[in-house]
Amino acid sequence: MQIQIKRSNELISYEIPFESSTLLKALYHIKNSEDNSLTFSSSCRSGVCGTCAVRVNGKEVLACSYSIQEGDLVEPLAYHEVQRDLKVNKQKVRETLRTATAWLQTPQEALINEQQVQLTAKQTDCILCDSCYSSCPVLEVNPNFIGPFALTRAYRYTADPREGNIQAIVDNIQSNGIWDCTLCGNCTEACPQGIDPKMDITMLRGTASQFGYTDPNFQAMDFGFGGF
Repeated sequence: MQIQIKRSNELISYEIPFESSTLLKALYHIKNSEDNSLTFSSSCRSGVCGTCAVRVNGKEVLACSYSIQEGDLVEPLAYHEVQRDLKVNKQKVRETLRTATAWLQTPQEALINEQQVQLTAKQTDCILCDSCYSSCPVLEVNPNFIGPFALTRAYRYTADPREGNIQAIVDNIQSNGIWDCTLCGNCTEACPQGIDPKMDITMLRGTASQFGYTDPNFQAMDFGFGGF
């Protein structure tokens, strides 16, 4: 079986002597048996930590969970600084959490029932693999876009009864935030945890409207009534 790996600006083909293998196993085979300079990231090898996320044939996957196919093209995550081969620097992307102020702003005591816990249980499962961020087409035209996982985290706290100042979070996700999203759903498709950032952003828009915010793009829309 042959796969290709993008290294710098070059595509290099490797023969994998396995009938069936995870991509991560194939990468370790290449590093141990063919080219020990190949660089990639991995940790838990169990689909839990998100460290080994890469792109295969233009789609984001966890290398430890993805089963390789003949002719696969493996690339580093998009919109990240590539340090070497498949290894990227995630530090700048982590700053989106700071931009979104995705934490409790004004903690307050609250009784939380099971239904309220389940409301944000899925969002809490985020493993910060950056797959959703890499899949987002908005970042192609707006590199300052906060991005899906940070907005999902923001939603997680606006829906938390222990947050006493929801507006503080909502205020901070207006610029380069919820209204810049095209709701294409790429992020939802890419998430290995089954989280739905598209829906979370939709919910945040609803919350923002309660505080008087509206889509700033709405005024620029042409509904075909020009001249009236």
